[in-house]
Amino acid sequence: MKAIRSRADLAINGAPPAFAEPVHVGRPNIGNREVFLRHVDRILDNERLTNNGPMVQEFERRIAQHLSVKHCVAMCNGTIALEIAIRALGLEGEVIVPSWTFVATAHALYWQGITPVFADIDPVTHNLDPDAVRRMVTPRTTGIIGVHLWGRAAQVDELQAIADEHGLKLMFDAAHAFGSTYRDQSIGRFGQCEVFSFHATKAFNTMEGGAVTTDNDELAETMRLMRNFGFKGYDNVIHPGTNGKMIEVCAAMGLANLDGFDDIVAINRRNHAAYKQALAGILGIRLLDYDSTERNSYHYVVIEVDKTFPVSRDAIVAALHAENILARKYFWPGCHKMKPYRDLFPHAELMLPVTDKIAERVIVLPSGLQMPNEVPLMIHGVIRALCPGAKS
Repeated sequence: MKAIRSRADLAINGAPPAFAEPVHVGRPNIGNREVFLRHVDRILDNERLTNNGPMVQEFERRIAQHLSVKHCVAMCNGTIALEIAIRALGLEGEVIVPSWTFVATAHALYWQGITPVFADIDPVTHNLDPDAVRRMVTPRTTGIIGVHLWGRAAQVDELQAIADEHGLKLMFDAAHAFGSTYRDQSIGRFGQCEVFSFHATKAFNTMEGGAVTTDNDELAETMRLMRNFGFKGYDNVIHPGTNGKMIEVCAAMGLANLDGFDDIVAINRRNHAAYKQALAGILGIRLLDYDSTERNSYHYVVIEVDKTFPVSRDAIVAALHAENILARKYFWPGCHKMKPYRDLFPHAELMLPVTDKIAERVIVLPSGLQMPNEVPLMIHGVIRALCPGAKS
């Protein structure tokens, strides 16, 4: 293993990184191109590019069938899907969410004049801690948004019990969780509804897109109205709405990728196993594992760096970047420390000790179809070289 070089060393010595091209977190998984292009030809032939065309309708049917849920309402992206679901459920006042999530979860509430109230997380799963959620319920609370972080199911039953006890509405941000299960049932069937992101960085993508899934007929109909300006038929607006429609070409990408999703999961599982083997036995480094009794896309390779490791998490990230391995500090520093929410809740960290600790420890490593096979061993070498006296 060659010596680890800092960015400054690279600039002075001109030594090349381990990889000539950057190895990214979140490189798009692209399925069968021929299938996708055949779908695009159909779109161009029928000249229906948007407005709930046949490709979107087929996509919705396939997703609902895949997840064993009654309704899939496709959207232009996951954030709009969150906003429409929140508004369709009639949430207002305060809604409890984790701070340890992508900021869109909080933004989707705050953008609509709803106060996101941050609850702490479980140190092992990184999902909402039900006891912390209970502590944050007030008379102004109208709902809870659980997040299936890293595709690992939240504590669905416990959160539903809290919602039932206090008369709250429960929904889930399932942006990471397409293909995951909870107690052998597909994520997408829990709470009032679940919201998926099909952004290019996700295991399953439509280039850009999202969806809300639900078994609630009335809720599904309301969201279908809302994503198309409230139109029901021609010239008949019966509900306030916006433009949240998925376009046909995105649905085409989704259909092509859905056909190959099992292959994507198999490669992700192989990558995760390679990381697990490469990083085993390194004191101070913990790889988050997945429950072998449940399904998961294995898309996120997440490690924690604790205080027993001789250098900081940030030093590891810098060393990896020097080798053109662009690992990420998801979701640092936590929503509550980002300016809009730091200004709103200057003392939120007092209620979020686990979130703060995890935010300083986590690194997300590259995975997916495009990841070179040698990356896990290279990362092993980088991390070992940062340990004084360690052999690579």
